[in-house]
Amino acid sequence: MTPETQASLLYRGVALLARLPWPWLRRLADAIAWLWRRIDARESRVARRNIELVYPELLPAQRRELHRAILHTTARQAMETLRFWTRPAHENLARLSPRDGEPLYDQALASGRGVIVIAPHFGNWELLNQWLASRGPISILYAPPESAMGDAFLNRVRGADAITQVRAEEPAVRQLWKALKDGGAVGILPDQQPKQGDGEFAPFFGIPALTMTLVSRLAERTDAIVLCAWCERTGPDLQFALHVEPAPAQIADPDLLQATTALNACIEHVARRDPAQYQWTYKRFSWRPPGSGEPNPYTLPSSS
Repeated sequence: MTPETQASLLYRGVALLARLPWPWLRRLADAIAWLWRRIDARESRVARRNIELVYPELLPAQRRELHRAILHTTARQAMETLRFWTRPAHENLARLSPRDGEPLYDQALASGRGVIVIAPHFGNWELLNQWLASRGPISILYAPPESAMGDAFLNRVRGADAITQVRAEEPAVRQLWKALKDGGAVGILPDQQPKQGDGEFAPFFGIPALTMTLVSRLAERTDAIVLCAWCERTGPDLQFALHVEPAPAQIADPDLLQATTALNACIEHVARRDPAQYQWTYKRFSWRPPGSGEPNPYTLPSSS
């Protein structure tokens, strides 16, 4: 069976599940979140550790409440995404209100300079992908799954006519650079930890974090307009607001430490709007600065 056939079968199963009424899917997500806490699954452990690292001022009860909220929104985001992947984009986008900054994006795209959209892992970024595609062609950088079937599945569910998916591999820089020089748009999730040697350590919530330099190098070399965008959850029943804002100009600074510091400050600004909507189930701080002697914080026992 080819990866494409496997992906097609998986898609049918996902589509069948996603046909359930949203209140049912929401309850299923809440049950998954409860199970994560009950068995202290990986998602639970990583979220707890991240809370300890970035919000040390919180009292134990506040940490427990934030931990619970993060797991609930993480599980709900997964169920939301299944719906968005298997329903028409126009139906999904009808759930976006208000749409703050929509003219800003359209004007940037019409300028012909090229547009870099930095999209933190906040709210629902798959809905953001669909909104971006509704405004015109866009190239989206993504980390391909290890399995060929998983890659084929992502290409199917994200394969809108206006979206070109660019694998986060060596040729990606050339592909994205060409799209920008042609006046197009590229979308990048900027808060994924790059490989050692491919990033710069810059503060994120006051902690040195290995940060991608790709956004800054593209911005400096192409003079593209850099915007920050996200779809924020505003209610429990598939309600979202679109936000598009200018990114800090320092992101294009030729000094990579200055540039990545500005990039992380932009991401942090979004994450602090509602910490429960940020992807704190990701090991953002596993790589430590060379020579620091700091251990991987996710291998240490939790203090909670």
